[in-house]
Amino acid sequence: MPVSDPLEFPIRNSRFLVITIDGPAGVGKTTSARLLSEGLGFCLLDSGAIYRVMALHLMRNGLLPNSEPVPEPILKSLDLRIEFHVGSMKVHLGGEDVTDIIREQRIGTVASQFSAQIEVRRALLDLQRSASSKWNLVAEGRDMGTVVFPDAKVKFFLTADLEERSRRRYLELVNKGEQTQLSLVKREIHSRDQRDESRQESPLVRPDDAIPIDTTLMDPEEVLECMMSHVAIKNRF
Repeated sequence: MPVSDPLEFPIRNSRFLVITIDGPAGVGKTTSARLLSEGLGFCLLDSGAIYRVMALHLMRNGLLPNSEPVPEPILKSLDLRIEFHVGSMKVHLGGEDVTDIIREQRIGTVASQFSAQIEVRRALLDLQRSASSKWNLVAEGRDMGTVVFPDAKVKFFLTADLEERSRRRYLELVNKGEQTQLSLVKREIHSRDQRDESRQESPLVRPDDAIPIDTTLMDPEEVLECMMSHVAIKNRF
């Protein structure tokens, strides 16, 4: 069921708590955010899903990633509804549940390209921030701790070497039934890294106050244990 009321959790100064998880593609942000959300009873904010919905919306309006600038009327016509859950998030575009559709590799590639455009990122900024006025959040993405929630109580920045990230993404796609090659996945991740790190608006950088975690040799449970320990220290739960 969607979350309709604020979750019960210790809150400082009547403000909802936000924990951010940033990092490049393939480091395990989505899995880590889901597990941490479930462990704390926080809602999950998957910013990648929001950008994928926007990409799908723009594609359905006949736009390509190299269409610059994206017309403001089309950006404003985005009919997006989000169902926040503990450990998951559902997204609807114009009344259609597109939670599964946006996970296709082609959508992810186009979303990465569209998200480099200033007007696209700015159009989705307030939407993401608004969730923190209603619920405790675990927010994952690439600029959660630097731009969207710079005052987050706890920030994490996950990393892993390129070979391991490529292997993880390749296995994820194969398990979904998509046909691809490891070399192609590695090339796409490398290209995405370059776009994320060099874009003018909200580039991928590690927040100064973020806790770094190298997940290369860690399984999801080990990453969760590490994050939970840091959250406990920060908040004295």
